[in-house]
Amino acid sequence: QLSKLKFFPVSSKKYSKLEDLNGEPIMLHSRGGGTDSIANVIEEKLNIKFGKRSYVPGSSNRVAALVAGKADATIIDLSNKNKLMKIHAGKYNVLPMFEVDASDEALFANLNWIKANRKDVDIFVKALVSVYRDMAKDPTIISRETNPKGPIGQLPKEVLGNLDKFYSDAVEGGLYDPNGGGLKAAKADLEWYSKAGQLTGDAASLKIEDFWYMDPLNNATK
Repeated sequence: QLSKLKFFPVSSKKYSKLEDLNGEPIMLHSRGGGTDSIANVIEEKLNIKFGKRSYVPGSSNRVAALVAGKADATIIDLSNKNKLMKIHAGKYNVLPMFEVDASDEALFANLNWIKANRKDVDIFVKALVSVYRDMAKDPTIISRETNPKGPIGQLPKEVLGNLDKFYSDAVEGGLYDPNGGGLKAAKADLEWYSKAGQLTGDAASLKIEDFWYMDPLNNATK
């Protein structure tokens, strides 16, 4: 697991809790995407039904629609949620939601390739886990260790200038698991995407090993 599905329902002052959105329209990223699955699980857990779903890609674009009065409720990512509440303090609500451990981003590879390149994969995953653990202790390590000639170093100055805040907010908000998620994330994914309607079958009957290959992560976290 590279990052958790940490998104936040936000709304105008018209609503104060998720239950208030029963029958109400909501703006999401894309049909079948992460925010759509979040909306599905909210409906299932709270026994509500959203009204019309409209789709606008990009959290920043949905924030713009919210601020322009084109929408009263949406689901956005951590950085845009923080920006909205800072710039427009007191004008919008973050609606309390249950904890989510399911994956937003995960590391994928062909299983045969992983097994054929076991040593290289182990080196890569160990390095990746070490970055997440170092970042959990000190989020500024990303900016301090960034190669100016690398991909991150080529980002616009205004982005580079906010790296520390972005990763500090992300770590504080629980976006990353310093141990790569492991079985906890795998179980959460099966439950989450089953409830979201994106996996068929009872989550309890699905086998983790049919979807994940844990050896590289287990080796990295010994």
